[in-house]
Amino acid sequence: MNFYLLLPEVAMAVLALVLVVADLFTSDKAKSWLGYLAVIGLIIPTILVAVVGQTPGQSFFGTLTVDPLSVVFQWLLLLSAALVILPSIDYMRRRSRYQGEYYALIIFATLGGMLLVSSTELITLFVSLELMSICLYIMAGFIKGDHHSSEAGMKYLLLGAVSSAVLLYGLALLYGTTGTTTLVGIHDALAKSSPPAIGMLGLALLIAGFGFKIAIVPFQMWIPDVYQGAPTPVTSFLSVASKLAGFAVVLRVFGVGLQPLEAYWPSIFAVLAVITMTVGNVAALRQTNIKRMMGYSSIGQAGYALAGLAAASRTTATGLLFFLIAYAITNLGVFAAIVYFSNRLGSDELADYNGLSKRSPVMGLALAVCLLSLVGMPPMVGFWSKVYLFLSVFDVGLVWLVIIGLLNSALAAYYYLKVVHAMYLKPAVADGKPLGADPPLALAMLVAVIGIFVSGLVPGPFIQLASQAAGVIFPQ
Repeated sequence: MNFYLLLPEVAMAVLALVLVVADLFTSDKAKSWLGYLAVIGLIIPTILVAVVGQTPGQSFFGTLTVDPLSVVFQWLLLLSAALVILPSIDYMRRRSRYQGEYYALIIFATLGGMLLVSSTELITLFVSLELMSICLYIMAGFIKGDHHSSEAGMKYLLLGAVSSAVLLYGLALLYGTTGTTTLVGIHDALAKSSPPAIGMLGLALLIAGFGFKIAIVPFQMWIPDVYQGAPTPVTSFLSVASKLAGFAVVLRVFGVGLQPLEAYWPSIFAVLAVITMTVGNVAALRQTNIKRMMGYSSIGQAGYALAGLAAASRTTATGLLFFLIAYAITNLGVFAAIVYFSNRLGSDELADYNGLSKRSPVMGLALAVCLLSLVGMPPMVGFWSKVYLFLSVFDVGLVWLVIIGLLNSALAAYYYLKVVHAMYLKPAVADGKPLGADPPLALAMLVAVIGIFVSGLVPGPFIQLASQAAGVIFPQ
């Protein structure tokens, strides 16, 4: 079974259980230290991922694999967990007694994501996906006294259950068509003969099921309400970790198992990319709540990323992976700032961001940097990620898709810059006082901003890392 390759996942499970046990012996007033314990504990699986990644192979009877693709996504998921937990420490201290359970749920959700990005078999894939999803359902409705949080949790649960059923039907039809649940076996079966109609129906159901997880149109209906109602750190985790895991599994399932059907699914993804980025960006223009705006923004960003699946090639897959790296770092920084201002203003309305650069110059500047990276301004990583993604799509002949992507990027600049305009050019409230400090959150913000500039000024190593990961799916 090669248990050695499962050490990072085992370490994550142990960390989650340690948090649960430690919570039993910690008073309500001292529970904040559990957040620090969770962040420090994440160091061990991070190191183990690096060590285990030096010896690629398969584990658990061939259902899980360790390769450059899984290593990259596991690192990103662990980084996401750390940069969500740090801003959560003060946020959860103000709002909930159940802090130990909250941090354990983040660790369990990250564990599900780590297993998901390593899955090479349909049953393992589905169980891993549900482990992550169930934790997210609970976290979305975690603030029990807040009806917005309860509503978000209920909506996410109901729509998520429907999407899981659709996905499971698709997996069942794929198994019925090929007679196997392994991705390699599915590839070999589909390569021998043209798939029957039931196989094509399975393909459509898979796109619908995974489409919900990565929030592409027309499966994005849950995003605005859930993003607005969920606790802000949970919204951050939803916007990054679930999207990373979703795109990783889509890349592996379609790039390996369904590769013989590449005459069909890349074209579908190209059309969905156009619709998704356009709907997300247009809807974001009208938002007055920053969490809803970032919800629609995440839909638009999913559309850009989906363009990397519009051709089954290593070049576009590399562009997709580099874009996801940039998106993860940048979005985590944006939501760290939103958590900070939400704690101190008690509001997520854009009108309350007026003049915040004067009340909190450092955090206002950091948020502006992250938003400019999402716009695609040099020298931040958002610029290079879009350039590389669009160039890779251009190289495979999809010029029309690149043009629409560039037009959408210009459209998105309006609502990102609207926040910067409010912070720097609109007057602050008359009795506006300086906002206080939040050291753990400031550390998360610092890591994000440094990551934005380092990966933007020296993008080569990150592109190389993305290329090695993409090579797992598309060797040529």
